[in-house]
Amino acid sequence: MRSVNSWWCERKLGERRYELPPGDFGWPFIGNMWSFLRAFKSTNPDSFLSDFIHRFGHTGMYKVHMFGNPSIIVTTAEACRKVLTDDEAFKPGWPTSTVNLIGKKSFVGISDEEHKWLRKLTSAPVNGNEALSVYMKYIEDNVVTALEKWSEMGEIEFLTELRKLTFTIIMHIFMSSESEQVMEVLEREYTALNYGVRAMAINIPGFAYHSALKARKKLVEVLQATVTSRRNLRGENPPKAKKDMMDALMEAEDENGRKLDDEEIIDVLVMYLNAGHESSGHITMWATLFLQKHPDVFKRAKAEQEEIVKNRSADQNGLSLKEIRQMDYLSKVIDETLRVITFSLVVFREAKKDVHVCGYTIPKGWKVLVWFRSVHFDPETYVEPKKFDPSRWDGFTPKAGNFLPFGGGSRLCPGNDLAKIEISIFLHHFLLNYELERHNPASPMMYLPHTRPKDNCLGRIRRVSA
Repeated sequence: MRSVNSWWCERKLGERRYELPPGDFGWPFIGNMWSFLRAFKSTNPDSFLSDFIHRFGHTGMYKVHMFGNPSIIVTTAEACRKVLTDDEAFKPGWPTSTVNLIGKKSFVGISDEEHKWLRKLTSAPVNGNEALSVYMKYIEDNVVTALEKWSEMGEIEFLTELRKLTFTIIMHIFMSSESEQVMEVLEREYTALNYGVRAMAINIPGFAYHSALKARKKLVEVLQATVTSRRNLRGENPPKAKKDMMDALMEAEDENGRKLDDEEIIDVLVMYLNAGHESSGHITMWATLFLQKHPDVFKRAKAEQEEIVKNRSADQNGLSLKEIRQMDYLSKVIDETLRVITFSLVVFREAKKDVHVCGYTIPKGWKVLVWFRSVHFDPETYVEPKKFDPSRWDGFTPKAGNFLPFGGGSRLCPGNDLAKIEISIFLHHFLLNYELERHNPASPMMYLPHTRPKDNCLGRIRRVSA
C-alpha cells in the first residue's frame, strides 16, 4: 500500500522523480499525517523529523505526503531562505483547512499583486515609530490594569488572560472598540478556530476542522454585523479622518478604483485579529515563564528596567518608544523566547515551476513545508539549541535564514514590531512589580496548534512592590 502511494504521488514526474529528495509518502489518503500528529501529541514533537533524519540522513529536504498533498519539507536555513524569498518560484500553499478557516480572501489565499496592495494598506498602521507611538499609551494602560486585576483574582489561567489582553489591544487597533461581551465571544471562537487551522480538512463531527468551521461561521456573523453597522454610520456621518483599520479597509481603492467588499474586509479582519493576539499572548507567557525559571536572567532583565525608570525625567508619564529601544537585554530575552518556542513551527508554499534547491528538485505544483523548528534548533548555529540562554545573542547576529520567528521574504509577518512592543511593555511592568507562582510547574505540554502547558499556565500573579 505504501508503494502504491509512492507511485501515485510520483506517477506524472517521469525522470524528475530521481531528482526528488529522499523521504516517505506514508499511507494512501492519510500520508504522513498520522505520524506527524502522533509525534506532536507526544512529549517529543521533534521525533517526527528525527525519524526522517535517522532513516535518510541529514539531507535537509524530505519528500512527504501531508495535508492531502505530495510535499517537500525543507529544514536548513539555506533552503528555507530560498523558498521564502523567491516569489518568482513560490507562492503561498496553505492547506485547504487553513484557507477555508482564515479566509480565501485573506493573505493566505490571495495573489501576489493583491497581497502587495493589502499588505501595504494594513501594515502601515502597525509599523513604524509614529504608528507604534500612537498605540503605546493604550497598550501600557491595559497592561497595568490587567496585572493589577489579575493580582487580585487569585488563581487564573495566565495564558487565557494574556490572550484576552492581547485581543483587546488588537481589537482597538482594527475596530476601535467593541463591547466586552462581543470581544469575549470573538476570542472564544478564535480558540476553536485555531485547533482546526493545521488539522486535516475532515468536516465530520468530532474532528477539529468541523468545530473550527462552526467557530468561523460565528466569527463571520459577528464581524458582518459590525461591518454593516459601520457602513451605515459612515453613510449617515462620513468620518473626516480614518478612525481605525476598518475605516482604512472601507476607504481603500486600488489603481482601478475598486474597493473591498464585505467578504474581503471580513477575511482580512479574521486573519489579523487572530494573528495579532495569538502569537503575542503565547510568547509573552513563555517569556514570563523563562524569566521566572532563570533567576539570573530575571535579575539582569529587572535591573535594566529599573535603570530605565531611574533615568526617566520627572515629568514623563509612562514608557516611551525610545526607552523600549533601549531595552537591549530584554530584547534578547524576547528573541531567545521566539527561537526556543518557535510559535509557528511551519509555513506553507507551493512551487510555481520546477525549482532546484540544494541539489534536489521541487516539482511544479508540489507543496513546500518550511520547517522553522529545525532551523531554530540547529546545533551548528545555536550551541545547546534547546537551552534558554539570552546571552547567546551577545555580539551575535544570525545569518540570513537562521532566525525566522516571523517568517521571511515579502510575506514576513507585518505585525512583528507591534508584537515585540506589546511583549516588551508587559515584561517591563511585570519585572518591576510582579511575580508568577505556577500551580503546576510540571503540567504536561501541548504542541498543537501552538506550544503551551496543558493547564494554560494555571497560577497566581503576586505583586511584589508598591
